[in-house]
Amino acid sequence: MQPFTIEVNDEVLKDLNERLSRTRFPDQLDGADWDYGTELGYLRELCAYWSEKFDWREQERALNRFDHYRTDIDGLGIHFIHQRSHVAKALPLVITHGWPGSVFEFSKIIGPLSDPEAHGGKAEDAFHVVCPSMPGYGFSDAPREPGFDIEHVADVNKKLMEQLGYTRYGAQGGDWGAPASAWLGLKDPGHVCGIHLNMVLGQRPEDPDNAPELSEEENQRLEAARSFNRNETGYQRIQGTKPQTLGYGLTDSPAGLAAWVVEKFRTWSDCGGDVEARFTKDELLTNIMIYWINGNITSSMRLYYESMKARHFGPPYDYVKVPTGCAVFPGELARLPRSWAENSFNVTHWTEMPRGGHFAAMEEPELLVEDIRKFFRDLRG
Repeated sequence: MQPFTIEVNDEVLKDLNERLSRTRFPDQLDGADWDYGTELGYLRELCAYWSEKFDWREQERALNRFDHYRTDIDGLGIHFIHQRSHVAKALPLVITHGWPGSVFEFSKIIGPLSDPEAHGGKAEDAFHVVCPSMPGYGFSDAPREPGFDIEHVADVNKKLMEQLGYTRYGAQGGDWGAPASAWLGLKDPGHVCGIHLNMVLGQRPEDPDNAPELSEEENQRLEAARSFNRNETGYQRIQGTKPQTLGYGLTDSPAGLAAWVVEKFRTWSDCGGDVEARFTKDELLTNIMIYWINGNITSSMRLYYESMKARHFGPPYDYVKVPTGCAVFPGELARLPRSWAENSFNVTHWTEMPRGGHFAAMEEPELLVEDIRKFFRDLRG
């Protein structure tokens, strides 16, 4: 286990700017806006900012304020942030990101969770925060053999917490981090005291005739989820079937990578159609840069292929018995009925959030932090 510092070679940044200067943009239909995908005018604006104003070195310094490490787990180099609290009895908490995110997503919550007193909280709510880059993402190595699905991500997290000497800990996550946390709760209940999810998936009742009756609002949410599945999951289909083909373009073109990623931040957030109402250009580009400088957008997408092939795209198929907290944000991709979540998890905490979307740690860090604190208060032992 070695300390790690993010240090991007100048040649990588020079190459990036050269590629941005040579971008060949496609045309766009008159009045298309974002209906066909990332809007041309906005992408031109974002790429111009990236080339002319974005300061990676400033973002690099900000990221390096956290305590970074790399370790070997099953032959893979795994990167993680390990921000220990000064509070001796702090509860260890492993937080897992998703796609198209990274550990950068947690920049606004690591401090309040690890040092609550410095952020208006109480010492008894402190956590030792562990944020791994999933294998194939960020500054972690990519798996070299087929079959590395989301269950394997949970196995890596479990072994990481063992290496760190944590015998009792919590898990938190959204997007891929939600099933990764669920698998941890299922496979390591002797050490995982609880899991907190900000993307809540669940199994529909096997016998609809004996299922709890849904409210009108729950039925409306289900219809919204069906609409999302019909209209917004093309990325899943290609990433889950032919990620390598897509990867050539996204690995070669920074503008192409930005278009693929920024559209998700706009569509999946509670931004009302204005992506910069929730994220600054610097935030969007810092996250994109983590994929670009590591050249791992293709390996990140392979997680879809492997997990869909293994039928591990949703929650584990066995019931997760550890206490489960659910933070339901109105802009989430799908908001399923609580009764569905209770088919899969031992739900002991459920919060309907007033605002926020899929990228909760970036969009509404204060709401998320407070809900994590509240859920784990009764589980600290």
